[in-house]
Order: sequence, then C-alpha cells, then structure tokens
Amino acid sequence: MGYPGSSSADSSDAALIEGSWSEPGVFGAIFDRHFDAVRGYLARRVGPGRADDLASSTFVVAFERRRRFRREATTARPWLLGIATNLLRNERRAEQRALELVGRLGSGEPVSAPDDVAEFSRVGEVLATLDPDQRDVLLLYAWEELSYEEIATALGVPVGTVRSRLSRGRTALRSLLGERADLDSPRREMNG
Repeated sequence: MGYPGSSSADSSDAALIEGSWSEPGVFGAIFDRHFDAVRGYLARRVGPGRADDLASSTFVVAFERRRRFRREATTARPWLLGIATNLLRNERRAEQRALELVGRLGSGEPVSAPDDVAEFSRVGEVLATLDPDQRDVLLLYAWEELSYEEIATALGVPVGTVRSRLSRGRTALRSLLGERADLDSPRREMNG
C-alpha cells in the first residue's frame, strides 16, 4: 500500500516516521509493518483479548512520540516493543494474576489436560516468581528474538544490564525448573 510522502527509494522506518511529522497518514506504514509482531508479543504476555487493546495503545503512544524516534535506528520494532513493555508494566498486576492462574492448572486441582499443559503451568509459575525486569528481558529475547542491543533499546537500559538480567533470569529458571531445562536454546524452549 502506498502512503503519501513515502517513496519506494526511501521507505525505511526512520524515513516513514519522519515523513509522518508533516503527513500523519504515513505512520500507517509503520503500523502495517510492525503491528503483528507487537500484538504477538503482547498476546503471549497477557492473552489475545488484552493484546489487541495494548497493541493499539502502543501505536497511539508511538504516534504521539514519533518525533522522539532516533533517526539512526534501522527499524522501529525495538522502539515499539519498548513502548509495549512499558505499557505492560502498567498491566503487571493483571499479568501476575494470569500467571498464577496458569500455575494453578498444575496444582492438583481437577483438570483433564495433557502433560504439555502441566509443563506450561510449571513454566507459568516460574515466570511469575522471576524479577519483573528479568522476565521482560527473557521474554523479549526468547519470544521476540531481539538481540541484546535491541532489548537495550526497547527497555532503555545499557546492553550490560540486558546481559546480566538475562543471565540471572536463566540461572533462576534452571534452578526452579531443574536440571532438565535446556536454556542454552531459550528461544526454542520458550517458543516451543
């Protein structure tokens, strides 16, 4: 879809966002490019129903803050996921309740479900106990497959902080899930 002010020669995210300063409709290309990724990330965090609202809010906030986007960035995805993560922080209590509910599925309450549900319940319980900052880094890394640098951009922290949070989160997961947890391939495990 062509947007006013966008040319095929210069349709980078940064160019589109800058173009939207004078022609707001151009921002629609950013929405088209990244909505599915943002919504997918949010759906895995809070479920599909809430994800729609939060994804929409993410793009409203991004549109309002579009003049703050760094022109040298090659993609808006980490920036958008950072906004989404910040919105999630406002939803932390709801997320915590959802993870606790998932954990209760495997708690001995009558549930007729396959072993996968029990394992998912256990992972939900473990994720609920992690430090929220570690959980954010782990999920951006494992679910969204962001690089350390992209996570740092998304969360507004130094790369070293991302590395240490990821390391501590992996250590906590190994400890809580037991030795059979293969966290050397966290993306495969958590996307499974």
